Amino acid sequence: MTTDADLIRASRTDAGAFRQLYDRYAERIYRFHLGRSRDANAAHDLTAETFAQAWLSRASFHDQAGGSGGPWLFAIARHVLSASVRRRRLERTACTRLGVLDRLDREPATAEPDETWLEGLNEALAELPDAQLDAIRLRFVDDLAYEELADELGTTPQAARVRVHRGLSALRLRLNSSKESTS
Repeated sequence: MTTDADLIRASRTDAGAFRQLYDRYAERIYRFHLGRSRDANAAHDLTAETFAQAWLSRASFHDQAGGSGGPWLFAIARHVLSASVRRRRLERTACTRLGVLDRLDREPATAEPDETWLEGLNEALAELPDAQLDAIRLRFVDDLAYEELADELGTTPQAARVRVHRGLSALRLRLNSSKESTS
């Protein structure tokens, strides 16, 4: 029987090999996501995203489990799940701050958010160093994960996180100082 590691290596040139890996693990990955999300639709989406990420990162796979791809796939699944939770938390926080959630039923309100919070954003973005601006654009506009962002920037995921953090910190400072000077 072909090991998972063999299939992952073969999938670099043979999509059928990845299909075999998918067939071996799809149900278990789905159950993993369903058990944590308690939503069948979300579990299907998270499973699809898990395998999409596995497909994209298959070239960097290193067999560290005696031929089993399970630990690698479940690590990706945990990352996908936590990224989804973070993204959802950020979206809800942003909606709450913008006043687009009704406090009683937590559903989107019909009122449009006040766009005055955007004032000065273009100017503040223009003042950022190119490396920080690129990192912010790739992370938030292109919605890249830090691993993908690092690939685009030619750096490590940790360095990519630092660039995004520094860029956001600089933006926050510039926006706060411009609002204080207009008050």
